[in-house]
Amino acid sequence: MSVFPATAAAKAADRRATASGSRPRSRNEKAAYLFVAPLGIGFAVFYFWPLLQTFYFSFTEFGAFGGHTFVGTDNYVRVVKDVTVWQALGNTLIYTLIGLTALPVAIVVASLLNRRGLRGVAVYRALYFVPFVTLPVAVGLVWNWLYNGDFGLLNEILSWFGVDRHYWVSDPSTAVYAIGTVIVWSTTGYYLIIFMAGIKGIPRDYYEAAEIDGAGALRRFFTITLPLLSPTLFFASIICMINSLQTFDLIYIMMAEKNPAIGDTQSIVGLFYKWAFVENAQGAAAALAFLLMVVIAGLTFLQFRLQKRWVHYA
Repeated sequence: MSVFPATAAAKAADRRATASGSRPRSRNEKAAYLFVAPLGIGFAVFYFWPLLQTFYFSFTEFGAFGGHTFVGTDNYVRVVKDVTVWQALGNTLIYTLIGLTALPVAIVVASLLNRRGLRGVAVYRALYFVPFVTLPVAVGLVWNWLYNGDFGLLNEILSWFGVDRHYWVSDPSTAVYAIGTVIVWSTTGYYLIIFMAGIKGIPRDYYEAAEIDGAGALRRFFTITLPLLSPTLFFASIICMINSLQTFDLIYIMMAEKNPAIGDTQSIVGLFYKWAFVENAQGAAAALAFLLMVVIAGLTFLQFRLQKRWVHYA
């Protein structure tokens, strides 16, 4: 018996099922959904459901002994009218701008570490990465000692050059920048690893052709490395912006409760912690958290729109 009629019939049935939109799923498709299911369930339980709860709680007010009542948009009105919210937002944006400077630093260092013939690259890479994996508590305590106005190492070094001692984290004019410097120091290693991987993905033929044409190291960096590294830079910039907008633990460790500059360094997440767990204003804190999510989503969307102008995909 010939198998061709059966094959032709199967193909015809497959075409009819495809045309009607009722084609049965293959085993590979079912397996794909099965593998994705744990992540999807985890996202729904630990992200999407808390998001819906936060949005609901932002329209409520919690009592001192539990329970909550619906108050409409009162919490959002409080957030918009509260001066401390705008000050915290300004501080958060400053942290974000300072945090983004870790990207060019990491790119330059990654380019230097990817040079041919350089020995000990793994050691340098590990040394740069150690601050990122160090606990924020330890980082904050060490930098508090470095910044100390009375016996800090930074003031001791500056005194050798005749510079007067300064209370870096107690002066409102310098505290936010002092903390921002620590953020850059502790995150540069993470982006360094990302950029080193991105640079290794650039074909060496481009650099060799540029060398034959007489292009120097600086010209090769701006005409080859940066354009071909732009997709990696785009990814790193989104991660850096989101992390900087959620800065909290380092500020909490470095700023004592009675520090005179605490209001000038408070971030949005820090204000959320204060409202939710100190002042027992969970409803207003939920509204603040939800608005922060909207700000992060808006800035991320803006980055995706602007990336078409400067990101080059090979």
